[in-house]
Amino acid sequence: MKSKKKDSKFRIADAFLLIMMVLPIVFGMALNIIFTPESNGIEIAGPLVYFTIPLPIQSLPITEAQINSWLLIISVFFLCLYLTHGLSAKHPTKRQHVVEWGLEQVDKLVSDNMGEFFKDFSPFVAAIMVLSAFSSLMTLFGLYPPTSDLNVVGGWAVLVFILITYYKFKCGPAHYLKSFTEPVAFLTPLNVISEFATPVSMAFRHYGNILSGSVISVLVAAALQGLSAMIFGCLPGFLGQFPFLQIGIPAVLSVYFDIFSGLLQAFIFAMLTMLYIASGFPEEDYREKLKRKVTAK
Repeated sequence: MKSKKKDSKFRIADAFLLIMMVLPIVFGMALNIIFTPESNGIEIAGPLVYFTIPLPIQSLPITEAQINSWLLIISVFFLCLYLTHGLSAKHPTKRQHVVEWGLEQVDKLVSDNMGEFFKDFSPFVAAIMVLSAFSSLMTLFGLYPPTSDLNVVGGWAVLVFILITYYKFKCGPAHYLKSFTEPVAFLTPLNVISEFATPVSMAFRHYGNILSGSVISVLVAAALQGLSAMIFGCLPGFLGQFPFLQIGIPAVLSVYFDIFSGLLQAFIFAMLTMLYIASGFPEEDYREKLKRKVTAK
């Protein structure tokens, strides 16, 4: 009797977590329907501006990309609660096996690319991949993907740049400034430019690939609509207006641009994050610094 009550409570909790995971996406779809202006055809535009907060220096627009980012974070939060609900060492569930396998893969990825010193970076790298991948996949629900907004991806790149600089400073400001003169001093201007070009290149690479996929999909869909009208427009009644050529082909493009490309760019962004942070950290010099401190004591 107790086990049945326990099972029913477990299922109710699971259902609640799933509902809370889906609700933000539904809310985002409702906002999109309410605020999207009427259009006579296919248009390519940036994120909708829901409202603007007046500020002393410059007003702050709250856009569709920002709202969708927060809605996605809420959905991912409840997804994590669902996946970790009912963890047990004696009786692990199927979802627990999936989660443990995923964590093992991320740990291995971080260990292979960053080394033992950065083994605790797994949660950060996993968060980047999940947030980036799910942001791109929001197009499957008709929502504007946050990764198509340069401001969002630029914020991620700035965060990564701060981490890169932090670990480069591990050996002190003098060591950090000296690194700009390597391998030879006359390359210092190029090294400085390269330093600040890192977040710019990361942001534009991710943003450009996701946005270009969305634009290409819309253009192909519009072209197929016009071609269908040209070929089948002579058919009588409804048949002459039905876009026959839009059946199937846009879906195939969506599989590539929305799913494959989105997941690929999430993986690339995470890989660049790991490589930039690990390669910028002077681990040998840092360990020598720690040894000198221990010896001095």
